Amino acid sequence: MPSVNMWRHGVDCGAPVRLALAAGPLNMVFEPDEVFLRYVRLGRQEILRGVYAAVRDHNWDTIAPKVSNVVLQESEGGFVLDFDVECCAGEVDFVWQGRIVGESVGRVVFSLSGTARADFSRNRLGFCVLHAAESAGAACRVEKVGGAIEEGVLPVLISPHQPFMDMEAISHEVEEGVWASVRFSGDIFEMEDQRNWTDASYKTYCTPLALPFPVEIKKGERIEQSITIEVQGSAQKGAVTAAKEPVTLRVGESGSQLMRIGLGLASDGQELSDSEISRLRVLNLAHLRADLFLSEGDWREVWQRVRAEATRLDTALELAIFLSDAAERELAQLVVVLNEGHPPLQSILVFHENEKSTRLDWLVLAQRALGGCGALIGAGSNAYFTEVNRERPPIDQAQLVSYSLNPQVHAFDDASLVETLAMQALTVESARAFCGDLPLSVSSVTLQPRFNPNATGPEPLPGPGQLPTQVDSRQMSLFGAAWTTISLKYLGLSALFSATYYETCGWRGVMERAAGPVLPELFPSLPGGVFPLYHILADVGEFAGGNVLSVQTSDALRADALALEKDGRRRLLVANLTADAQVLQVAWDGLGAAPILRRLDEDTVERAVGDPEAYRHAAEETLGGGDLELELPPFAVWRLDEGE
Repeated sequence: MPSVNMWRHGVDCGAPVRLALAAGPLNMVFEPDEVFLRYVRLGRQEILRGVYAAVRDHNWDTIAPKVSNVVLQESEGGFVLDFDVECCAGEVDFVWQGRIVGESVGRVVFSLSGTARADFSRNRLGFCVLHAAESAGAACRVEKVGGAIEEGVLPVLISPHQPFMDMEAISHEVEEGVWASVRFSGDIFEMEDQRNWTDASYKTYCTPLALPFPVEIKKGERIEQSITIEVQGSAQKGAVTAAKEPVTLRVGESGSQLMRIGLGLASDGQELSDSEISRLRVLNLAHLRADLFLSEGDWREVWQRVRAEATRLDTALELAIFLSDAAERELAQLVVVLNEGHPPLQSILVFHENEKSTRLDWLVLAQRALGGCGALIGAGSNAYFTEVNRERPPIDQAQLVSYSLNPQVHAFDDASLVETLAMQALTVESARAFCGDLPLSVSSVTLQPRFNPNATGPEPLPGPGQLPTQVDSRQMSLFGAAWTTISLKYLGLSALFSATYYETCGWRGVMERAAGPVLPELFPSLPGGVFPLYHILADVGEFAGGNVLSVQTSDALRADALALEKDGRRRLLVANLTADAQVLQVAWDGLGAAPILRRLDEDTVERAVGDPEAYRHAAEETLGGGDLELELPPFAVWRLDEGE
């Protein structure tokens, strides 16, 4: 049986260690496990989301840091923090000593001094500075290499390309008369809009992407860098928000129709059992997605499996077809198979197996061959929003535009994944700027990348004690349920046509196979059980065709909620997004005088996972009316239904 921590967030460890630091008027936290300086604030005002040093190999995979010898010395109004870091994986072997000095005048200096212990190839090595997405539209000044000053603003819509380049320093206006500056040394820096990948930040990084990569690092090579953060001007600093201050949630009247929600075909290749079909039908799915690589010999077997499963689930199909340069022949073969009969086709996503965004010629060929099948035929990317943002698909010809998203392109800890949630809606808003009213589909939504679209070499196989790169143990956890809840909120409010989440079964799906997990010591799911996020999709499936209502939260990084309405019926799913208990104050008259509560948390999760039918039909708790105050355990999701 999984431990409490495994139920909470998929691994047998507690909340990350956070060291609270202060440098004069600035306050911040440092997470040693991630070697991450986070949430640099001037009073209540966040001036930087974070600073960290990244080592990324020739495939852009980030090498996890291992920190040791952490020593903190605090003084009146300041501190000195020293630590050692190892970044070792595959051929990469780099060690560095870190020092962060906080001064009472409001200055913070983060320095890195490192040595390569072997020859290796890297695509990036050094500091990354994150400006929070909430700074969008702020005025900024960039000091270029050579001393020139460039005036600008941080982009509001997601920028497809680097907003600023050749940087030695950047300052942005925090509030009227107050500017925060960051100065870089040791390399040339430039900024990218990380919201392209749903990171909640603009990232300034080294080395410029225009330079050739990967770069060969030689054994014994030294790397020295530093980042200096300062605030100029006076401000009303105010009190820092207390960690125990309740999170307020207020449901509004505006909203959007809930998009069609589907799942992907299980990647383990197994057929669905009768009990799995029965449980999946509870989700009231709109579609089942299958990927057909038409140049490969086994695509007909995949087609036969998805056709049979969609028929048994009584759901439509979403086909992602991957063409080669022999597209005309491949499409002709697909038409023959489709003419043999199939469940309703909701959409066909057209991709080329060697391209990141659909070109016009492939889309035209597909529409010519498949135009009579009754499906929307769409273009876009099987990879991230950034690909359609940088290489716009043929909007005038497409009937739909699609892209995928996941929260782990750049960062992997729980807090960073939570930060991505609101950015999902921003990708849709930015897509609307060039797609207009064209239907949009997000397919697929997963916790881990399904593949690496930027790899420059073969993907490494998982070593001992490692899960495959496509698998995240949080899939079977309460964290996975909480993250999915708020993802459904933000995408649901975005007026999407459809969204595809996860897969049907297996460790990338919504339930475990009867035989149990392949690596139970790393992915501790219950054989034949469902995952907590199954219940979220079931709760939302009951409102298919209904509306998602807006919810305002006072702290989106601690707690948030999804509000649903259909035919006069109302439901609220409130989610604790942290590893600490959170007090929530809920204001929604729509819940009536006696709302009905069902708990999905560490006290109920075993029953919810092991006997989902009994859990979903168990007696529920009736609460008092009016504004509610709830204390949710770590990563809990509580369901509130309208009462009498």
